[in-house]
Amino acid sequence: MEIFESQELDAPISAKKSVFTFKSVTGTLLLLLLSAVFFYSGFSKIHNENAFDNFQWTFLDLGINSLLISGIIARIMIGFEFLLGLFLLFHLFLKAFTYKAIIATLSVFIIYLLFVLLKQGNKGDCGCFGDQLAMSPLAAIIKNVAMIAVTVLLMYIHPVKPYKYSEVFLIPVAMLALVTPFLLNMMSDTSAPVAYKRQIDLNLLYKYPEHPDVELRQGKHIVAFMSLTCPHCKKAAYLLQIIHREHPDYPIYMVLDGNLVHKKAFFDETHAIDVPHLLYYHTDEFVKMAGNEGVPAIYWINNGATEYKSQYAYYQLDPKYMKDWLTTGLK
Repeated sequence: MEIFESQELDAPISAKKSVFTFKSVTGTLLLLLLSAVFFYSGFSKIHNENAFDNFQWTFLDLGINSLLISGIIARIMIGFEFLLGLFLLFHLFLKAFTYKAIIATLSVFIIYLLFVLLKQGNKGDCGCFGDQLAMSPLAAIIKNVAMIAVTVLLMYIHPVKPYKYSEVFLIPVAMLALVTPFLLNMMSDTSAPVAYKRQIDLNLLYKYPEHPDVELRQGKHIVAFMSLTCPHCKKAAYLLQIIHREHPDYPIYMVLDGNLVHKKAFFDETHAIDVPHLLYYHTDEFVKMAGNEGVPAIYWINNGATEYKSQYAYYQLDPKYMKDWLTTGLK
């Protein structure tokens, strides 16, 4: 009789232990997975210049009118992803801050992605994982919803066990996370175009029946000479289409050289089909206008005279300086 009673008492205890073990193991694995996603997301955006450029330019698409400011915001956002990953890993303020911050951050990302989805459709790469993993806006929304679901589940099943003296880790961990993006991709102060006096014979553009439908020899224009197959040209064109979409009154014009078979690939990658442009099939004359320094060659032209050049191509295509030049002139 006593033996049976003992077995009956042990059964609920054993069941509780099993449930606790399942929750603990599952919760730990989900927490590590969530932390890894934040680390990977941050690293994929900052590990090289190409990935970071594409990410910071998304803030221009949101209405930020400065490469400098968009660059700062982008680095802070990446740093915050590292911060959440480290806070998860070190069990820092999980219920008091970290879980809530994750849900709030992912909700903001979802709102942004819905904006992109409505504005551009479910095409292209959202940039959520830099240049490491292409993901459409809709797929990214589903991913973020799943991460929110995992976070909510962790709030209920994962026992919060702060490490001893966890408060001591707070400041160094936070500083490490937020400073890392600024160290991996240093800020640059070269976003202003440089004075440039070599004159371009724009008359060459008007020699043939197919010529620009705007008069580039009068008024102020930013004229970009590009090749359809040049990787740096494609990056510059991608940035120009963002600026053109946000500021359609900025007089941007692209002169494109190359075989017609590359046209579709160029515009599929750059989304720049709506930027005013001309497919110019006279390579020798194209080179005379573009100059000997290669393409992209981007000139700021005032009444036919070259005043400035984006010497470092897309790094000197700042909407702020464009606005200043078009209104009061650069000083």
